[in-house]
Amino acid sequence: MNIIAVGLSHKTAPVEVRERLAVPESRLGEALHRLCGYQGIKEGVLLSTCNRVEVYAVVDDVDAGFARVQEFLADTHLSLSSEQLTPHLYWHTDGRAISHLFRVAASLDSMVVGEPQILGQLKDAFEASLTHKASGLVLNKLLQKAISAAKRVRTETKIAETAVSVSYAAVELAKKIFSNLNEKTVLLVGAGEMAKLAAKHLINNGVQRVMITTRNPQGAIELAQRFNGASIPFDEFRRAMAEADIVLCSTGAAHYLIRAVDVEEAVRRRMNRPIFLIDISVPRNIEPAVKDIDNAFLFDIDDLEMRVEQNREERRREAVKAEGMIEEEVAASLHWLKSLDVTPTIVALRKRAEDIKQAELDKVMARLGHLSAHERSAVEGLASAIVNKLLHGPLVTLKAEADSAGSSMYVEAAKRFFGLDATQLPPAIPAEPARVRDEEGRAAPVTALKQSDPSGQQEPKRA
Repeated sequence: MNIIAVGLSHKTAPVEVRERLAVPESRLGEALHRLCGYQGIKEGVLLSTCNRVEVYAVVDDVDAGFARVQEFLADTHLSLSSEQLTPHLYWHTDGRAISHLFRVAASLDSMVVGEPQILGQLKDAFEASLTHKASGLVLNKLLQKAISAAKRVRTETKIAETAVSVSYAAVELAKKIFSNLNEKTVLLVGAGEMAKLAAKHLINNGVQRVMITTRNPQGAIELAQRFNGASIPFDEFRRAMAEADIVLCSTGAAHYLIRAVDVEEAVRRRMNRPIFLIDISVPRNIEPAVKDIDNAFLFDIDDLEMRVEQNREERRREAVKAEGMIEEEVAASLHWLKSLDVTPTIVALRKRAEDIKQAELDKVMARLGHLSAHERSAVEGLASAIVNKLLHGPLVTLKAEADSAGSSMYVEAAKRFFGLDATQLPPAIPAEPARVRDEEGRAAPVTALKQSDPSGQQEPKRA
């Protein structure tokens, strides 16, 4: 039995290759059925997202398994040949495959380290494999452990606590100024994508009222409907600034739309209550001199990106801690996998010894029928003691070598020395129910453990 991982991601393949391999949810069942139909593939899980397409499988033979999975991926999109696909693929087996799975779950392999979406996507992939009976004992256990390890990383590190997007950095700064965003009002000047995303994050964090103005009146009305806010005529937005606690400016204007004098007037009319201005425009649309006005706090795109870079560095430091946790979790999983090879042999060896002991005792007792109950007990105790002493060495060795590179050699030797053929070995340990624990420690099905966290969202790229 071997575990393999084969796939491609944003690190190895351009989007035009990734999108051709992506499997929509409606086709996932058919794809899993086809994957497990290949000879030598015992279990399979298919993870398909915008940034990666990966197959995790339990196979009889590593090389044959790699070949079958590559064939499966190429068949997913018939216009993509194996020759075109191969340069973009990575291949992992056993410990490296498990480590890769755990790192993916913990978002250590993501484009944005610490983003939460991948864990929900992995849970969906696991749920699909369970539904279509593509996964079994081994992958069920490993997926549960991967989910558990990812939750531990998010609980015990700060890998997802700081903003790594410009739009969410704006929210982070707004919270520092106002501490609580409930009941605050935001004025959106322009319709830039990052400003709209920042407005969305602000609303999610408690902002109650949104005012919107653009040079296109109809566009302002449509945006206002989207944010459940109010549209403001473009030539009146400066007066409306007095009502706004937060001003988001993102237009294509080549000059300053908001001057220091405009902000001074707004602060005066606000009775010196603070006003927070965010200029995401390039060229800038808010006069830099605004920074010198009391109770006016101005941040431009460079200020936000500097904060984002500081936060990315913080996440990188936390990622180092997370890597150590993943190593611990992988080691525990490898120990469990090794036990799958050793445990059936130990059980079979004990049973064979017990059967031989009982058969010989039955013969002796038949000839010594005059023995008292006490004497019979003494004979049975002697037989058990002899068997236990003879088995002690082999059993201790098998258990001690379970984690070693040569564990399979010891298992095979025990089978041959004691005449344990395949028919005598017990079946594998039954799989645990595919349930994990929620935040309060209660058993919960995979589907109940979705996560969402806007701090990891990526920005639209600026030209």
